[in-house]
Amino acid sequence: MSARPPRSARTTAPRGVVVTLVAAVAVVLLALCTAPATGTTRTAPPWPAPTDLETRAEAAGLRNVWGEPLAEHVHTHLTVLDGATPVTVPGDVGHSAREHFAAELHTHDTSGILHVESPTRQTFTLGQFFDEWDVSLGAGHVGGLRGELTVWVDGHRYLGNPRSIELTDRRQVVLAVTTVGEVAHRPAPFDWPPQYR
Repeated sequence: MSARPPRSARTTAPRGVVVTLVAAVAVVLLALCTAPATGTTRTAPPWPAPTDLETRAEAAGLRNVWGEPLAEHVHTHLTVLDGATPVTVPGDVGHSAREHFAAELHTHDTSGILHVESPTRQTFTLGQFFDEWDVSLGAGHVGGLRGELTVWVDGHRYLGNPRSIELTDRRQVVLAVTTVGEVAHRPAPFDWPPQYR
């Protein structure tokens, strides 16, 4: 058994290597935290409303609450931009009158209004909606749109994980994907219809 070398003789990793290693670990952890639900699409738009409502709701941690009394009823508006071109948020994501299905989070039409209608008060997030819609959302992409993702929440730049944005009443969320180096331009605020004011 050999004796341990004196401290002065031991080698340590250069500071730059340690910093690089820590940064790599942070990137991996961020990727894991922003990972979408299994099966979400990474194709280019348009992205239709899924037809398997129950499966997609479950993937988002939601369930059918059709006909249950509501403890929470709020609306958030979502705008998705491919450069300057709007991407349609489809109607009936998580909703079907014919099937008597309404997840706590759903759409009714193509206005971009996300409806939170829940029998319990809890926090619902943008990531849940994208999982239910079956469209991936991460730090640099929306579905198959890749590049620089600029996010605004209520007119202010948002630098956190877009999946964690809470859906609150009359909140406005804009996701703009541009080519690298292109400046994203925030659209005018959404003009809420009178029934939501």
